[in-house]
Amino acid sequence: MTYDSLRALPLTIDRVETETLSHTISSEFTRKTTVVHVLGGGAEGVGEDVTYDPRQHDERFPQLDLAGDWTLESLSERLDGIDLFPGGDPDQHAYRDYRRWAFESAALDLALRQAGHSLGSALGREHRPVRFAASPRTSSLPDWLALYPALRFKQDATAEWTDELVAELAGRGNIDVVDLKGQYSGTVVDNPPDAGLYQRVAEGFPDAWIEDPALTPETDEVLRPHRDRVTWDAPIHSWADVEALPFAPRCLNVKPSRFGSLERLFEFYDRCAEHGIALYGGGQWELGPGRGQIQLLASLFSADGPNDTAPGGYNGEPRAGLEESPLDPRPDPTGFRRR
Repeated sequence: MTYDSLRALPLTIDRVETETLSHTISSEFTRKTTVVHVLGGGAEGVGEDVTYDPRQHDERFPQLDLAGDWTLESLSERLDGIDLFPGGDPDQHAYRDYRRWAFESAALDLALRQAGHSLGSALGREHRPVRFAASPRTSSLPDWLALYPALRFKQDATAEWTDELVAELAGRGNIDVVDLKGQYSGTVVDNPPDAGLYQRVAEGFPDAWIEDPALTPETDEVLRPHRDRVTWDAPIHSWADVEALPFAPRCLNVKPSRFGSLERLFEFYDRCAEHGIALYGGGQWELGPGRGQIQLLASLFSADGPNDTAPGGYNGEPRAGLEESPLDPRPDPTGFRRR
């Protein structure tokens, strides 16, 4: 198993430091993340907590004493016994995985740096250029295409997607994934099941992946002829979640932060390879080193998929000068970090 190449990697930690990153998305929302710095032996590892609740960052972020000599496996076992939200349960259980991932990815970065390896060399895998699909707001697609005519897209479908809009978007031939957002509850992106919308998407984009439907008797019937194109994102936090899906998938979206631990993530990669399940990476509005880390993982495990791991500039207003697809992975010679 892939994780066997990493579990015994030693690391020495002297101290843990954190910093909060902040970016104003709109007048109603400021994105915050926390970068975890794990320092030891003259080296530093970094990871990023992508928890969406801004109140869970800054002064509410836990300060952990992890000083000592560890392996990646023993440190992960130590994290099993630590409440990473000591102030009370977060609004969403997924946030526990996001925070766990920040510490585990930082530990991986440090262990690899102390050992003098990159992630690719430690796993015996080659980093490949990453094909990506950007996911800006639908209204901005013409402006993006004026700058990057070959750009591919992942788009969120909403009830406002009329037959005319679907035909217009599909006519450009550059939509790789349509996200129905049907697997979210209690978030700003909740999108209730809509059999009419699902039918417009399935029939209007015959070559696109259809992500995260909410299955009801009505929507399941609409999507039944298109099951080979249905893919999942939000429900997937482990291989056990894949086994619990209502039907076997041909493709899945993999967001590393959803898995929390390195062991769960790499088991998922292995099992998907065994079952012939294609993958494409996904992002979480990372503001710091976490974006490069998911791009590196995509370069190792899903380089040819429609990875939703575009450089962060694609999350803003259209502008020239951004890195284009396929993305050069540019791994640091050591560690788990993109240059």
